[in-house]
Amino acid sequence: MVAKLTDVAKLAGVSPTTVSRVINRKGYLSQKTIDKVTQAMRELGYRPNNLARSLQGKSAQLVGLIFPNISHIFYAELIEHLEREFFEAGYKTIICNSEHNSDKEKEYLEMLEANQVDGIISGSHNLGISDYDRVTAPIIAFDRNLSPNIPVVSSDNFAGGVLAAQTLAKAGCQNIAMITGNDDSDSPTARRRVGFSSVLPDATYVNISSDFSPVRKTMEIKNLIKRIKPDGIFASDDVTAMLVIKLAEELGIKIPEDLKIIGYDGTTFIENYVPYLTSVKQPISDIAKLMVELLLKKIQGTEELKTEYILPITLLSGKSI
Repeated sequence: MVAKLTDVAKLAGVSPTTVSRVINRKGYLSQKTIDKVTQAMRELGYRPNNLARSLQGKSAQLVGLIFPNISHIFYAELIEHLEREFFEAGYKTIICNSEHNSDKEKEYLEMLEANQVDGIISGSHNLGISDYDRVTAPIIAFDRNLSPNIPVVSSDNFAGGVLAAQTLAKAGCQNIAMITGNDDSDSPTARRRVGFSSVLPDATYVNISSDFSPVRKTMEIKNLIKRIKPDGIFASDDVTAMLVIKLAEELGIKIPEDLKIIGYDGTTFIENYVPYLTSVKQPISDIAKLMVELLLKKIQGTEELKTEYILPITLLSGKSI
């Protein structure tokens, strides 16, 4: 088996980034560290990629994308737009699926640094500020506060929550619930609940983590419907909203007569295949274009960026309201 850079890092007891710096003679490194890495390379018979080394001092024209679940319909569509925009700008992408796992996220960050990518876009959020502050590559965040130094792009989550609440209230709902996901209080996505509660402070709020298994998620939503008997539900993502519709129908609850439902994301998939669902629509294409534009500006160092960029939402009308 051919030895990899990560194998060298493991044997030497250092990070892949450190191995890369030893190979490329980049940055300050103690002689002890250099000797450990060199010895590990010798023991494993590791040979650095000569093409990669020839790029020293030049742009690799590579960017990394780190997202928590690339099979999720929203992230899948966003990644598709990002890849297309970067390709047109002359960059190739490395797609990393962190799966809400902090260890995977950290390893992917180290791998991207070791491969000397030009920049990173991250929508993952398991690591602390110090982990991202250590990364030397330019970073743009999506819907996550990764560090005070990293610009964040998001849709107007607060306005989305307000719009969802107003839509359910206007439809005559009296007993309303909101299902939230992994909404950290410091995350822009948490503003969906803040906006919703600003209109409906007496609504019921239930957290059903996206880390839950499908079986547990199904059980939690069924219990919510049976216990609260809501006539209106706002799910903070469309996948959860679709599951609510499925379970409500299984329980003999008519939609929208007995229960009105609104989701959040409004992807092309929903528009084409689930037009029945009413959803708060994020401008996915515009989000992708803006993130690519900002990352390229950060890579080029052409201008100072703001700390936050918020894009407007709209209502994708359906028959579930």
